[in-house]
Amino acid sequence: MSGKEKEEEVKTLTFNQTVVAITAFLEVAIHMILYVRQIYPADLFIRRKKYDTPVFQSRHPELNEYISGAVKAVKEEMLTRELDKVVVVIKDRQEIALERFIFSIQSILEIPPYAKKDHIIEAMTPRTLGQYFRSFLIKLSMMESQLGLLDDDGDDLSFAILIELKDNKEPSVSHHGNPPPWMPALPQHTTLGASDGAQLHMIRAVETGIINLSLAVQESEEKLRRLREDELKPEYPIYPEDS
Repeated sequence: MSGKEKEEEVKTLTFNQTVVAITAFLEVAIHMILYVRQIYPADLFIRRKKYDTPVFQSRHPELNEYISGAVKAVKEEMLTRELDKVVVVIKDRQEIALERFIFSIQSILEIPPYAKKDHIIEAMTPRTLGQYFRSFLIKLSMMESQLGLLDDDGDDLSFAILIELKDNKEPSVSHHGNPPPWMPALPQHTTLGASDGAQLHMIRAVETGIINLSLAVQESEEKLRRLREDELKPEYPIYPEDS
């Protein structure tokens, strides 16, 4: 490693670098969520490597375009410092939320526009942040053992990407025409729409020194109710005794 490479390795993050890094991670994580929760067939995904760990990426052009466009819009909201959460909601055919993967994003520094390319002394390095992202993805890959399979009784599963802003503010309007403006989300898909019986599981968190990021998954009360009902069903059919 050259002296210049060593110098770059120890440089701390800038605000702009942090936004780019988090949005890039979000795109990878969303693909992983869809793979791990089996929203689409496994053969729709291709195995790749990111953050020095195996990941799975969709090969479907339209799906990739939707995810990429949503992440670009998330980046615009992050730059305004008004973004509170990014939510990937898994839902059934009746639009009932079964799981919510909640990325909480907290900007902890007020940085003027002219300083957004400056390295923040208190921040971590890009390499360290990449190691945290690796641990996020490893945890995600093991979520099936904690959450179990999504049994939708034959109903098709789907997903949506939502954003929640601070103080119920409206999303900013894209000046580039891509991605399209955000549409209002169904209330039952948002975190505020979760009932008291929902269960929240923390997956991972990182404090970059500029923007804090955490990931949790919430199982809806309806999903948990269905799981309890499935547990009460007999494993084998019960036939009446002969008279």
